[in-house]
Amino acid sequence: MLTALVLQSTLFAQVKLAGVKPDLVYLATIILAFLEGPSSGALAGFAGGMAEDFLLNQPKGITALTLTLVGYAVGTIRQYIVTPSPLLPVALVAGATSVGVLFYGVVAFLLGLSVGTLYLVRVALLAGVYNGVLTPILFPVLRRVAEASRARKVFRW
Repeated sequence: MLTALVLQSTLFAQVKLAGVKPDLVYLATIILAFLEGPSSGALAGFAGGMAEDFLLNQPKGITALTLTLVGYAVGTIRQYIVTPSPLLPVALVAGATSVGVLFYGVVAFLLGLSVGTLYLVRVALLAGVYNGVLTPILFPVLRRVAEASRARKVFRW
């Protein structure tokens, strides 16, 4: 999660698609939830969300709440998928990113922060597309990290 946040705030901060940057913390949370299940997804989402809130000086807790719920939901949905297709992670990341960004905007609005509705929808859709495009590149890397982590847990006493 820390690597995703550092890449998001340095390397990918300059790369924009129609004025929208990718959100690698969402991407990493969703992929880890897809691979490891709801509890790992929620934990990764909370840790990544709190780190993003503090590093990027955002209102504290909104991103953590959003990513925790997104991680848990994706991990739960994954348990009910019987025959995954190769395009499933791409669609899941794109959809969950869009829903997460929209949820973030709704919570921010409820807390009194000004959020433009059309702008929020545009950002949510473009962030989902952007993360969906990055998924085939980053999914194998995160899968190897998750497998290596699982292997270390098996051999510990």
